[in-house]
Amino acid sequence: MHIVLHQPEIPQNAGNIGRTCMAAGADLHLIEPLGFRLNERALKRAGMDYWNELDVTRYPNFASFTEAHPGAKIWMATTKARRLYTDVRFSPEDYIMFGKESAGIPEDILAQYESSCIRIPMVAGARSLNLANAVAVILYEAVRQTRGAAGENGGQLPL
Repeated sequence: MHIVLHQPEIPQNAGNIGRTCMAAGADLHLIEPLGFRLNERALKRAGMDYWNELDVTRYPNFASFTEAHPGAKIWMATTKARRLYTDVRFSPEDYIMFGKESAGIPEDILAQYESSCIRIPMVAGARSLNLANAVAVILYEAVRQTRGAAGENGGQLPL
């Protein structure tokens, strides 16, 4: 599994997401510009010592990301999607992209990937979830679908 953050702004969110990716066995992809430096204390604190074990790749823009991964299945997590994240079938090599905290994924990108836009259900009036929480919700559904529940083996996910 691969988590993609498009222009993340808050280092604590990115740190928490990195920690979640490490725990789930997912790679993290960061599309610039970033709203923080990767050596920032808040990022390291939220990611704890897991950050050093995480497979992180940076890209200068979305075009360079797509060039590096031709033909990749990219799910776009957005509050604007019609389809729920639980209504799709994830594959182990899928990419799940999330937008920046203040604006989400740009409209022009969403238009290109309309058929792969997914959302988390929320009550009327709720605008969005915290980015780190949204990543955890969707990533662990993808893990459940592709690697099964971690009920056996002492709670360890089969990688």
